Amino acid sequence: MNDRQYDPYAGGDPYAGEYAADQYQVVGYDEYGQPVYQQVPHAAQQQQQQPQGYGYDPYATGQQAPVPPYDSSYDSGSYGTYDQQQAYQQPQQQAAHQTQTGWIPQQSRQAEPQPEPEPQPMPEPEARRAPDRDPAYETQQFSFIEEPDEESEDVIDWLKFTESRTERREEAKRRGRSRVVALVVVLALVIAGGVGYLWYAGKLPGLSDGASGDGAAAAGPQNRDVIVVHLHNTKGGGTSTALLVNNTTTERGTTVLLPNSLSVTDDEGAGTTLGKSVDDDGSTGTREAIDSLLGTQVEGTWRLDTPYLNNLVELVGNIDIDTDANVPDPKAKKGQPPLVKKGEQQTLSGPMAVAYATYRASGETETAQLDRFGQVMQGVLRKLSSDPQAATTTVQSLAQILDPSLEEKDLGAFLAKLADRAKGGDYSTRLLPVQQDGTLSEKAGASVVKDVLGGAVKNPDKDASVRVGVKNASGSKGAGQEARISLVNGGYTFVDGGAGSTAQAASQVTYAEADKRTQATEVAKTLGLPDSAVRKGKTAPNADVSVVLGRDYDAG
Repeated sequence: MNDRQYDPYAGGDPYAGEYAADQYQVVGYDEYGQPVYQQVPHAAQQQQQQPQGYGYDPYATGQQAPVPPYDSSYDSGSYGTYDQQQAYQQPQQQAAHQTQTGWIPQQSRQAEPQPEPEPQPMPEPEARRAPDRDPAYETQQFSFIEEPDEESEDVIDWLKFTESRTERREEAKRRGRSRVVALVVVLALVIAGGVGYLWYAGKLPGLSDGASGDGAAAAGPQNRDVIVVHLHNTKGGGTSTALLVNNTTTERGTTVLLPNSLSVTDDEGAGTTLGKSVDDDGSTGTREAIDSLLGTQVEGTWRLDTPYLNNLVELVGNIDIDTDANVPDPKAKKGQPPLVKKGEQQTLSGPMAVAYATYRASGETETAQLDRFGQVMQGVLRKLSSDPQAATTTVQSLAQILDPSLEEKDLGAFLAKLADRAKGGDYSTRLLPVQQDGTLSEKAGASVVKDVLGGAVKNPDKDASVRVGVKNASGSKGAGQEARISLVNGGYTFVDGGAGSTAQAASQVTYAEADKRTQATEVAKTLGLPDSAVRKGKTAPNADVSVVLGRDYDAG
């Protein structure tokens, strides 16, 4: 409520003194719809004493109450109804108030009774102005529209939201578990594939040969490319022979060193050594003798004289190897430092590499010099380009005359593959073990001929002659030579198995595979042995049929 309430006796009390003439005027309405009055100064009262006429307001100062400004928002609804009600309710409220208090304003007592004014027409909405401030309204003056309960909808929406979020979490967990399972399956497949590849390549730890690291032969047939290289010492004389093997199945490379004392067969079928075969039979005869002995298929011969080895090392930019001896300079005087020093990772130039590859100290065996040659060859392969075209260019730069069995582009491509193996650590050097008589030992058959060269699993051509390995255990030195002549004349390939450590009474003819029984029986007949000497058993790795001559063998 406004604190300035209307005083009905103000200005109408004759005893009020100078304040009796004070008048009030309506300045607005409060929140309950009651008029709010303001005192008018005395000077203004004279002007207010006007005859009461039409539209007389007994509570006002003789002036018409100001009309609130028009607001278009009142044109509809309960707001316009409120303005109309105020226009009609004000005279009635004033009359009721006069009746209850018994008080009539002074102006009304002096003035003549006036006829009741005719009701004025309500002003049009366009003629009214909206009040300066928002009036307060009673609740009964409004019409309310029942609205839906939004709180219940919010609760439903929240439940839906929480339920959907829980479902999303569960779905995310399911997807996570599915990803984990898929990852485990993929890892298992990768591991299984890796293990399978290592097994197939013979690189699994525990399945490889501990001495060499080359690994056991992979299951199934393997493809091997083999060439033979002969190093000719043009100054000191002599040759060194090695087989360069590229196993394309296991992706490994190997240098197999062949001692000059290795027993082979010459063109006429007579026994000889590898060193003599290189000098006498040439490249073709030696290559065929190696094939017959080891069961391999050598594809070509590379003759490498020491001057070309010198140039090759210079072309690849020197080599780094571990040397096992101090090699003197053949041109230096006594007391001069060695040309090649013993030690790890020694850098060798062309002349140093030639001196080290051909060096054999006094009292050393042939295999010591052969091992040094193998080190130099592997060092060259590590420095040679793995690109076939670049390797071929290096070979062409040597300007050497190659054997007809091996062209420059073929040699370059072959060496590039071996160079790739050597750089990747998939290369080794092996020595073919040979006994004092030049024959192969059992160890050689198991670790080198079978695993590296694949001689034990080589299937000779149908038209190829049967290889017969002969070991003389008769006690007679001439028995072996007599058996060789008989077999060569019979169309067989003679493989010298050396002499037995002890003599034995009965001769034996052994075959390993059932389809070789007939051949073994024919060999026995050729040697004059009974059928009872033929049996199935283990043969030499480089022979189809093995023969052990006993004292019952009649060389005559």
